[in-house]
Amino acid sequence: MATVRRALISVSDKKGIVEFAKELAALNIEIISTGGTYNLLKENGLKVIEAAEVTGSPEMLDGRVKTLHPNIHAGILARRDKKEHMDAIRKMNIGTIDMVVVNLYPFKQTVLKKASLDDIVENIDIGGPSMIRAAAKNYDSVAVITNSDQYDEVIEQLKENGSLNKEILSKLMAEAFIATANYDAMIAKTMFKEFCEGFPRSLPIPSEKVMDLRYGENPNQKAAFYSDPFTPGTTVARSEQLHGKELSFNNILDLDKSLDIGMDFERPTAVVMKHTNPCGLASADDIYEAFVTAYAVDPLSAFGCVICLNRECDVRTAEEISKYFVEAVIAPNFENEALEILTKKKNIRLLRTNSPISPAQRFREDKMKKVQGGYLVQTDEDVLIDLKTLKVVTKRSPTDEELKALGFAWKLAKHVTSNAVVYVKGERAVGIGAGQMSRVDSAMIARVKGGEGTKGSVMASDAFFPFRDGVDEAAKAGVTAIIQPGGSIRDQEAIDAADEHGMAMIFTGCRVFRH
Repeated sequence: MATVRRALISVSDKKGIVEFAKELAALNIEIISTGGTYNLLKENGLKVIEAAEVTGSPEMLDGRVKTLHPNIHAGILARRDKKEHMDAIRKMNIGTIDMVVVNLYPFKQTVLKKASLDDIVENIDIGGPSMIRAAAKNYDSVAVITNSDQYDEVIEQLKENGSLNKEILSKLMAEAFIATANYDAMIAKTMFKEFCEGFPRSLPIPSEKVMDLRYGENPNQKAAFYSDPFTPGTTVARSEQLHGKELSFNNILDLDKSLDIGMDFERPTAVVMKHTNPCGLASADDIYEAFVTAYAVDPLSAFGCVICLNRECDVRTAEEISKYFVEAVIAPNFENEALEILTKKKNIRLLRTNSPISPAQRFREDKMKKVQGGYLVQTDEDVLIDLKTLKVVTKRSPTDEELKALGFAWKLAKHVTSNAVVYVKGERAVGIGAGQMSRVDSAMIARVKGGEGTKGSVMASDAFFPFRDGVDEAAKAGVTAIIQPGGSIRDQEAIDAADEHGMAMIFTGCRVFRH
């Protein structure tokens, strides 16, 4: 249990602080404060002791030194159960501080507004984290409050019991160390990016919780969604949910992946996503035609899909979407009437990005996967190819029409789980084979999915053909041209097969293999 007689308040974010301080004062708790917080509390009629009175020293170095003083830190750190500690502070005429209410300089906000490096450095808080850590270390006796969301619970318990119990003190301590760890991670990531290259010796991961989720991939798993506060551009984390049930773990994975694909295309494009693989993709002159074409690629797999539109959802498109069972739709915006149509479906999730879905809004950041006992981190490199300069390895070169389709197919293949094989006509997928253990199986699945629609199509493969069987399978589908990385010891076998079938084949020299 902790009895609170003196509280130190020094906050950057002043939301709710006046009301909280008034509640403390009504409980006869003495308040010490600093700088702008001190002035705000005084202006609102509260009796406040300035920190300089406690330390006996004025603020120094443009406010860099305010609370870094034994009269503050000894008052926080003294263990109430150790006689020698209490005798030591009594001898020095230092009073205990039983509550520390601190939130930190706005480092994140300063970085996000693209301030100068000098301004960013000035917004690295020193005294705040020191007080938080000191109070958290002495959590048996000192309450440490780092977020305005904690104010009500603390006041409620003080009013009921006149003190704070071990349970709330322990919880506040844990949350305090999360706050300082995340703050340090933001600083570390920013400074490493500014001055260093490659990957750091340890991995700072700044994050902010977006929401708790109902469950994870399966109902027996717990889950939450976090955002990286420094990732610019268009993201699911910053999108606004306009309608529908809570987002699920799997919804977010599919929405993120569909958005990733949508941002590869300038023309009106619709992505139909199922289980983190596209089952439909098309570009057209308008978003309605793009959606109708994309959904028709594999309507059986599209049941319960997630859709990304890289243009505003208009009325015609909304009417078409409303005919199907769709889990979620993400778009830059929705026309009012389109929103009225879609919200008649109670459960469909509608997300508005409030920013364009286009290549210009993509920010490439390192990708991370958790494995047992560790993390894998890799760069997210865009695979840019110049179709006109790629190596033609067959007797026949692709036509201009085939080249255009091959470029579209390559963009699609890099988003499909490996082994990935896709068939494309013009600017629309006609067959997609994903996630198989053998490439020929992916080619066969794409052919079966596409049916008669694959005749006259082009093929893209995310990695080389280890045998000619994938090319032979493409021939059965009526494929006329293939784009693939090349690099197999049996490349000539695949080239010979393409020549036998009268196909054109080009090598990119790089693979886009994705687990």
